[in-house]
Amino acid sequence: MIFLSGLSLALLVLGLAASPALAKRIDPILLQGEARAVDGDTLQVGDTRLRLHGIDAPELRQICEDSAGDAWACGRRAASELAAAVAGGEIHCISRERDRYQRLVATCWSQGRDIGQSLVSHGWAVAYRRYSADYVRDEDIARYLTQGMWAGRFEMPWEWRQARRRQ
Repeated sequence: MIFLSGLSLALLVLGLAASPALAKRIDPILLQGEARAVDGDTLQVGDTRLRLHGIDAPELRQICEDSAGDAWACGRRAASELAAAVAGGEIHCISRERDRYQRLVATCWSQGRDIGQSLVSHGWAVAYRRYSADYVRDEDIARYLTQGMWAGRFEMPWEWRQARRRQ
């Protein structure tokens, strides 16, 4: 887990602002406040909707199988885990870019913990390798330890969405 103090967070913001690669996407935006989970990888902070950087969680209607082959609502569970991660306190986020739905894409922390990393390491989301390698190691460990969705079978969220678009 990554823990950040207020000073560390400020230094990270300054580092992102100085990064030429990130500065070309959008200037970093710091968001903080209470948040609510929209689904397993999307948050609402005030009037701003944001997607967590580097992760992909199952869609709300997505169903997975447990180790016995029984169906369960993994998309709803991922959303519940995100809701629990942001409950009862202020979160801090640093934007990276906007996605095709105009949501900010951001890394967010709650109580000093990287929320995306926590979801991936507990098996409620996967590393979104198409956009980032930040959480690949966390996913590998979660898979090895059969955490969360890795205890059974599931379709990768991007494959689930793509299959539904074709129908």
